[in-house]
Amino acid sequence: MSLAFDEYGRPFIIIREQGKKERIHGIEAQKQHILAARTIAGMLRTSLGPKGMDKILMSPDGELTITNDGATILEHMEIENQIAKLMVDLSKSQDDEVGDGTTGVVVLAGALLEQAEQLIDKGIHPIRIADGYELAANIAVKHLEEISDVIEINKEKLDFLKKTAVTTLCSKIVTRWQDQLADICVKAVLAVADLERKDVNLDLIKVEGKEGGRMEDTQLVYGVVVDKEFSHPQMVKEITDAKICILTCPFEPPKTKTKVNLNIKTVDDYKKLQEMEQKYFVDMVEKVKSSGANLAICQWGFDDEANHLLLHRQLPAVRWVGGQELELIAIATGGRIVPRFEEISPEKLGKAGKVREISFGTTKDRMLVIEGCENSRAVTILVRGGNKMVVEEVKRCIHDALCVTRNLITDNRIVYGGGAADLSCSLAVAKAADNISTIEQYAVRAFAEALETIPTALAENSGYSPIETLTAVKVRQITEKNPRLGIDCNGRGTNDMKEQCVFDSLIARRQQLLLATQVVKMILKIDDVIKQGSV
Repeated sequence: MSLAFDEYGRPFIIIREQGKKERIHGIEAQKQHILAARTIAGMLRTSLGPKGMDKILMSPDGELTITNDGATILEHMEIENQIAKLMVDLSKSQDDEVGDGTTGVVVLAGALLEQAEQLIDKGIHPIRIADGYELAANIAVKHLEEISDVIEINKEKLDFLKKTAVTTLCSKIVTRWQDQLADICVKAVLAVADLERKDVNLDLIKVEGKEGGRMEDTQLVYGVVVDKEFSHPQMVKEITDAKICILTCPFEPPKTKTKVNLNIKTVDDYKKLQEMEQKYFVDMVEKVKSSGANLAICQWGFDDEANHLLLHRQLPAVRWVGGQELELIAIATGGRIVPRFEEISPEKLGKAGKVREISFGTTKDRMLVIEGCENSRAVTILVRGGNKMVVEEVKRCIHDALCVTRNLITDNRIVYGGGAADLSCSLAVAKAADNISTIEQYAVRAFAEALETIPTALAENSGYSPIETLTAVKVRQITEKNPRLGIDCNGRGTNDMKEQCVFDSLIARRQQLLLATQVVKMILKIDDVIKQGSV
């Protein structure tokens, strides 16, 4: 780096790039960026749809993850290329916003960049391509809203919600039990949903996993499941009409705030200290008992002496319960979290119909189930599976289904899956391109071709001839004017996705189009990369 001056005496810095810095600029830089993004998209393409393939991901410590979820695959990959990291962020944004479509959004972005590369080779400026893509995305989103259907949502009619959840789960490892899991997910969302405000708080749904057992043993608990057990093995294992004291203060004598030394010189002094400590414990237990509580749940631990005293006074207790679980228990039971023993009162106790300890197999693993709660707006899905890897994948599948059901309650419009909506949008965008007189027409047509990538990938992953299958469905959509026709991935003999009950939420598909277009525009506008080296 050196300092120089122009003819007016103004200073400017000259950056020495040779040897110490690497620089890629112009068309070469843009093509490298497109290649990096297309590589990521190409890797996820085979995982798209109900017949998509799974990936094995191995962590540095040897832990295996088997999944076909796009966000999970990219999250576990070690990616150094900065443009490829944008694709990872794209998938994460889709997951955070709508919870589904994480694979499709990356595949679509890769297809848009592939089409952009061909336009750049023709001499079209990337900015004009980006403008054309934005125009085409707006046309596609508008068409999506036109072909969407509105479904009725109430707690009596759950068919459409279940079918949409099944569509999400059919591409996952849980295909065999998709109906049962879809039913669980829909009931869980409706338990915490406010249908009047069209609001769903997914934080009230806890997904807890336990290895062992079969996947079909997964169950919905209208209450809270805590991965803890009673603090003493001789305490009762089941409490009916439980009155729960929820504590964030420990069962132990108070500590001084400053450092002190305590000198014990005689046996009598030691006995006095022991009696004083025991009195603290007795007072604490009595304060809990006198409030009418028959179960204490504590955020902190307590020693054996306090544990023995709790058993002796017939007050079952649970220790080391996490803060988030305490909040869920408080919401479910209608109780208040008590920070000090002096503040315990009968009004602050939570109420539950039954609290029981359940055990699993021969492993002596135990969990607490708090059910029959006063406020049933906190629920738990207890996931079972053969091993940890299966349990984690089922939890990811359930997360996707919960998000899709939430989206439908927020906006009850659906579009049809199997690539039907993509093909219909592609035809609408291509038709709109005929009315554009500027050079952006090329970009709009390229966008229409890119939209055909998802149905093509679905046909390819299902073992069909992609070009032949896509052409046949496309011709039928044009002649019959039916936007519900898509790829028959499951071989049911009909291309009508309404008959097959393959639905997607409008929110997810709209977000997919907008996010992919936004990231592609960002990548196309980068034409210079300077890697900082040692100075």
